[in-house]
Amino acid sequence: MKNIFYCLVIGGLLSGTAYGQKKLLKEAPGVVSYSYRNDLAKDVPGTLDKIKSVGITNIEFSGLFGQTPEQLRALLDARGMRCTSIGVGYGDLDKHMDKVIAQAKALGAEFVRIGSIPHPGNFQDLHADVVKQAAIDFNKFGKTLAENGLTFCYHNHGPEFKPAGELGDGMLFDYMVQNTDPKYVSFEMDVMWVYWPGQDPIYWLNKYPNRFRLMHVKNVKKGLERGKDATFVSVGEGQMDMEAILRAAQKTKIKYFYIEDESAPEFIDAQMPVSVKFLEGLTK
Repeated sequence: MKNIFYCLVIGGLLSGTAYGQKKLLKEAPGVVSYSYRNDLAKDVPGTLDKIKSVGITNIEFSGLFGQTPEQLRALLDARGMRCTSIGVGYGDLDKHMDKVIAQAKALGAEFVRIGSIPHPGNFQDLHADVVKQAAIDFNKFGKTLAENGLTFCYHNHGPEFKPAGELGDGMLFDYMVQNTDPKYVSFEMDVMWVYWPGQDPIYWLNKYPNRFRLMHVKNVKKGLERGKDATFVSVGEGQMDMEAILRAAQKTKIKYFYIEDESAPEFIDAQMPVSVKFLEGLTK
């Protein structure tokens, strides 16, 4: 019995889940390519090696960085890495859907996401009529993507959390969710761009647990005023209680969590391993 107990303890320690504890995140955290945008622009293979060296093998790409989809897929495959989501523009889906589908399939992605809506003036002054048209388009985009084995997601950037006004009660985001078909339209929560406009990410996760499928995980420096310029820090040491947010997220349909560090390039190499360690260390 003693030997069995020692084996169980040591086995748990070696797997990072001592004494039977399981990691909170079912999937190891991924990363958004934007975090390494400067490095990727200079050296894609070398940057992929760097990303893998900190324990990340899952990437959401927001661009191809001079590669064809097939070339990028080959680089990922050679390293045991994968692309699970791609970010494209609204116009790409509106005018070049076939190209988006082909690119996603070549990369092996499951999700296609956009992060803005065509708008007059400043995106922060998002208008009700623009959001109304977007909901119609989202349903159209999502249906076509679903018919091709892909899932459409909309990524929030802040202005969605303004009062809906003429569109009804709640926020513009409520209108987006309530006027899109859950079979075709899902959402990627960027926790900072929920929190920074004055909202609580946990509230929205609890309100729409079946509509969020992806999450951008990031944090901002303590002491900064919300809504002002942000300084980004590693995931576990900022203003937001990231552990509480991620625990709430386990009750939703979110499949992939991507670290997005928007810091200046010189801070990424130091902060990314700290963020990975924090996320990997969370247990149920």
